[in-house]
Amino acid sequence: MSVQSRSGTRSARGGGVRLSGTRPRGPVIALLSLVVAVLLAGHRAVPGAAGTLLDTALPWVGLPIPLLLAFGLYRRAWTGLTLALVPAVIWAFLFGGAFLPGTASARHDLRVVSQNLYADNKDPRATVERLIGTRADLIAIQEFRDGPFTKRLDALYPFSARRGTVALWGRFPLRDSQVVDLGLGWPRALRVRAETPRGDVTVYVAHAGSARPGATHKRDVSVDRLSAAIRADGSKRLVLLGDLNTATTDRELGRLVPMLREAQLTAGTGLGFTWPSSFPLARPDHVLYRGVKAEAAAVLHTPGSDHRAVRADFSVGP
Repeated sequence: MSVQSRSGTRSARGGGVRLSGTRPRGPVIALLSLVVAVLLAGHRAVPGAAGTLLDTALPWVGLPIPLLLAFGLYRRAWTGLTLALVPAVIWAFLFGGAFLPGTASARHDLRVVSQNLYADNKDPRATVERLIGTRADLIAIQEFRDGPFTKRLDALYPFSARRGTVALWGRFPLRDSQVVDLGLGWPRALRVRAETPRGDVTVYVAHAGSARPGATHKRDVSVDRLSAAIRADGSKRLVLLGDLNTATTDRELGRLVPMLREAQLTAGTGLGFTWPSSFPLARPDHVLYRGVKAEAAAVLHTPGSDHRAVRADFSVGP
């Protein structure tokens, strides 16, 4: 014998209550789905430092989506499940292309690698050995400081340019080295003309100002100055290497992206996170370019630094 009620079914034998009539279903899933969708689609509308922080973390905003889909399916909350597809589609539109099979090619005329060496690196020689192992034609370093490890680079790369805390080593001549003033009080960017066998390529190495939650002014000023320098640069072929303290999804990078392309996006696979090296959550390290063709791009796990390195292969052309 059992007693029926609107709230559920009570068993006379066990006294238990089946909660299927009282458990929440679609509304909570739908609300959470809409919140995630709004954050993904409308992140640029969030102003100031909060907007920069949201931009940086944007790929991770999609983390709840699989849970919402799974929970909607488990609860058979079809309205909530349908609405959970909205942020899923938005996330796929924003980031899904990064996971499609790339057009990477073994052919290249120029290989570049860039590394934030980390000022407190206990073993910079080990970091540098990993960079040398890439057989790069150009090695760019930020947070550079003189040390015995530079002799190893000098022995293998006969040409170099060093300005403040940024440096570049090359297998071919590096001409017309000059400081690019980022407004930080000491040199953190340089410009050189690399005489590659396939033609000259203008190379910038930069380390933008630091960015912290609620404190991005120095970063913003330095990116503005770097953008102005590149905008005024008439070089046909140009490559920018460095730690820009600006994630790929950060609106500040938009000052450079209209003029330059991101090698990871055009010739790499995945989001290419580089920081922190132990468990990367964002990509402040970049290889940007124009006038050359990106053939491949990758992230390298190097010892000693708090950043992973970035590598890109280019066809320079005639």
